[in-house]
Amino acid sequence: MKKYIYLIGSFMVLSVFAQAQQNDATLPDSATVGDCVEYALKHYPGLQASYVNEAITNSQIKTKIADWYPQIAANATGQHYFQVPQTIIGGAVTPAAVTNSAGVDFGLSQNIFNRDALLASQTRNNVLQVAKQNTELTKIDVIVNVRKAFYDVLLTKEQIKVLQEDIIRLQKSLHDARSQYEAEIVDNTDYKRATISLNSSTAQQRAAQQLLVAKYATLKQLMGYPMNEPLNLHAADSIDLEQQAMFDTTTVANPQNRVELQQLQTQQILNQANLRYEKWSYIPSISAVAGYNLAYMNNTNFWKMFNNNYPNSYVGIQLGVPIFQGFKRTENIRIAKFQIDLNKLNQSDLNNSINAEYQNALAIYKGDLVNYETLKANVELAKQVYNTIALQYQASYKSYLDVTNAETDLRTAEINYANALYQLIVDKVDVEKSLGLIQ
Repeated sequence: MKKYIYLIGSFMVLSVFAQAQQNDATLPDSATVGDCVEYALKHYPGLQASYVNEAITNSQIKTKIADWYPQIAANATGQHYFQVPQTIIGGAVTPAAVTNSAGVDFGLSQNIFNRDALLASQTRNNVLQVAKQNTELTKIDVIVNVRKAFYDVLLTKEQIKVLQEDIIRLQKSLHDARSQYEAEIVDNTDYKRATISLNSSTAQQRAAQQLLVAKYATLKQLMGYPMNEPLNLHAADSIDLEQQAMFDTTTVANPQNRVELQQLQTQQILNQANLRYEKWSYIPSISAVAGYNLAYMNNTNFWKMFNNNYPNSYVGIQLGVPIFQGFKRTENIRIAKFQIDLNKLNQSDLNNSINAEYQNALAIYKGDLVNYETLKANVELAKQVYNTIALQYQASYKSYLDVTNAETDLRTAEINYANALYQLIVDKVDVEKSLGLIQ
């Protein structure tokens, strides 16, 4: 009975685990950009690799720090001489060993001063910090890439929507042109132009739909999302998107917010520790040692030798004094100092680069903001012009060519407006990244 209960319990646990995995691999029916980013931070393989690298770094540090703990070893030997070594003592030949011998040696050593172990213990937190900062940079890249890919999908969907509205207008224009042609008010030129325009918009929409599939695949890849699973995104309206695109352009850049600069500062701490490490090379290494050895010997029978034990033990201090290494230590100290100077130069250059990056991103944002506001106004004007000309065409005051031009202008204005809005959002992401606001 217990066996069956155990099996049933195991299946229940596996079922719950599988269900949890399945739930963890899904998103809301209408995923926002925040949902996609949160999912990517948990599932993107590149980020998971960063966490693995952190664990590897932590284990590597522990292997270095382990040198501070007592080191205990045991060795066992056993041998039989076919010809016993001889020695001459006082002119007489005397055996220098026994025929059968065996031994078990136990050794213990404890570092008192060891510069390698001392460096590892002093820089442990900083080395871990470098690994965490690498992970932080990967996170920032994931957030930026997912946000851009998310809005790229929405942009393509908006373009398809605009083309669909354009197709509806063209279908109506085609119907009007056919009616006037059948009533012999105009020739078949307007009817053919309407057909050409409709075919062109339909082809553009199909191309955009194919492009949408590829952009969905890119977004899923950046999220670590299963390619065969459906991904439904929240389609925010233009008002919400406008709010997401707005940014305070008076924000002042603070390079200290950038992880790249924090990395250099952490590396400088490690460089200074390395300089101390090289200076420690003049200090002797000291360790305490102890041993206990079991010695078994017999001249006649290999197995009987274990009846006779001649143990020995000892304790002592080992001192290693570096005397001359061909000026190697001096040059290593100079290299360590140069690395500190080089890091200072890199920090100064990075400060300037961060400021230039921010100014460039801000200038692009401001320029695209003006462009966005202009194109937004153009959409309203293009709608008014199209509606007016469409009415005038129906009243035979305008030619169908005027309708076609007005419709083309409206479609272009709507697509340009959508492009400008989503480009502005992408510009904001770049500005936030340059400021170090994406954490």
